[in-house]
Formats: sequence, C-alpha cells, structure tokens
Amino acid sequence: MRQTAALVVLAVLASGCSAQRIVSNRLASALAAGGDTYASDNDPELVAAALPFSLKLMESVLASTPEHRGLLAATSAAFTQYAYAFVQQEADLAALEDVERAWAGQDRARRLYLRARDYGLRGLDSVHPGFSDELRRTPAVAASRAGAAEVDLLYWTAVAWAAAITLGKDDPALVADLPVVSALIDRAEAVDGDWGQGAIHTFQISYGMARPDAPEDRLGAVRAHFDQAVTLSGGHDVGPHLGWAEAVCLPREDRDCFEESLRRALALDADAYPPTRLANRVQQRRAAWLLANVDHWILPPLADDAGIDGEPTR
Repeated sequence: MRQTAALVVLAVLASGCSAQRIVSNRLASALAAGGDTYASDNDPELVAAALPFSLKLMESVLASTPEHRGLLAATSAAFTQYAYAFVQQEADLAALEDVERAWAGQDRARRLYLRARDYGLRGLDSVHPGFSDELRRTPAVAASRAGAAEVDLLYWTAVAWAAAITLGKDDPALVADLPVVSALIDRAEAVDGDWGQGAIHTFQISYGMARPDAPEDRLGAVRAHFDQAVTLSGGHDVGPHLGWAEAVCLPREDRDCFEESLRRALALDADAYPPTRLANRVQQRRAAWLLANVDHWILPPLADDAGIDGEPTR
C-alpha cells in the first residue's frame, strides 16, 4: 500500500503538478464558490469588516493560480460589490457634510472598480486568449466570442467598468470606453438575459438612461428592463426600484416618482430571498438616506405640479 502511494506521489511530481499547485487550485475553487455566505448575511457592518481580508486572500491565491477562471470572476464580483456597498456609499453619505472626504472616498471606489474590471478581463482572457486586447479595438466583435458560460465575467466586468466611468467623468480616456461597456452587457443579455435573477436587466435600468447608443425610445427600453428585472427576481429585489428612482425620476426632478420608487424599495422584505439579503439591506439603507434627504436632490413640488411618468406599476 505504501509503495503504491509512493508511486502515485512520484507520478504527480513527474507530471509537473506540485502539491502546492493542487492545494492552491482547491483553495481557489473554494474561494470562488464562497460568495453565497456573504450574500445571505443580514449584517452589512460585519461583512464590511470581513471583506478586506477576503479580498486580499483572493488576490494572494491568484498569485499562485493566475488563470483560475472561477476565482477571477469571484474576485471581480467581490471588489465591485465591496466598492459599491462600503466605499462609494460612505463617500456619498459624506458628500452632504465633507466634500473633500467624499471626493477621496469616490476616488478610492473608482480605483477599486478598475481593479475589479481588470480581474474580469483576466478571466475573459483565460477563456478566450487575447480577448481584452481585441475588446478595445473592436468591442462588439470581441464580445461575440463570449458565450453563456462567461455571462458572469461579462456582467461583472461591465458593471465595474461602468461604475468606474461614472466616478471618473473627468478622465476622457475612461469615458471613451463606454462602447466597450455596451458591448459587454449587451452580449451578456444576448447569451443569458435571465442570469442572476434579473441582475442584467437591473443594471440596464441605470445604464440605459446614460449609454450614448441608447434606442430612440430610451425610456421605453428602460421600462422593459425594469419589468424584466422585477419578474425575474420574483419581486424580491430592491435594485430595480432604487435604479428607477435614481436613473429615471431624479434626473427629471420628478419628486413624486422619486419618493414612490424609494418607498417601494423600502417596503420589500429584505429577508424574503436569502441570496439577495445583504444586497437588499445595503440598497435599502441607501434608499432610506435618499428619501430622508430628498430636499437636497429635488425641490418641493408646486401645488399644481402633477408630476411625470412615475414608477412603472405592476
């Protein structure tokens, strides 16, 4: 028995696969599959304190398994979510009292989003060599190489890239990447539009109101995405309502629409669907803050102002 075991070990070593590489790959796979633990947590503060260690652990493991597709996707997702939930949100809250602290926080969030984007691109390169270089030259052609198996990488890369652009509008080179974001998210929708219980459509609510290549009926397209997002999430996701409030109602300065959408977001039971519990709690905290400070964003309506459009009814 011992001789047999020794022969197995020798065979493994002879094949060039070290024990360290085996352990690293197993750890990488475990980290890649561990996101659900955070997603279902009901304590955002606890997660905020724990995530930095997890993020650095992911990066450390990637140093020894640089092409682990699953971990690259998970790391892109984790950095994007951490930047939004615990860096950008804190910066936005500070903006009403301390502009310099808010700017510093937003700049940090932008850099984290770019790090998330780069991990997503590495993941796509690991599946389709040369993908990221081709993406910058011919976005739509490059994106067409990705299939349903890469929908998570397409989504997280697009979300992180778009978020970085939003916080880096003073960087013309970064803003010029918007067509790349469009190509990635449109491909994600084309290959698996139902992925993530409507996550792609929820993103398209906000992105659809800002993208330079939107259809003529921009609002109609965004309404369709809103309906799809709500349907696919089973009505359990705060995201579509918060997205509608901020992307549609706020730019139009439609106070009734804004407040109604935020109240709908706050009325949802964050615990009804555990996989989105943490995200719902984070977004409801933002919705409550926006609603409490509505006078900072929109002036009170005139007595004869009937409002416009409102949130889509279901």
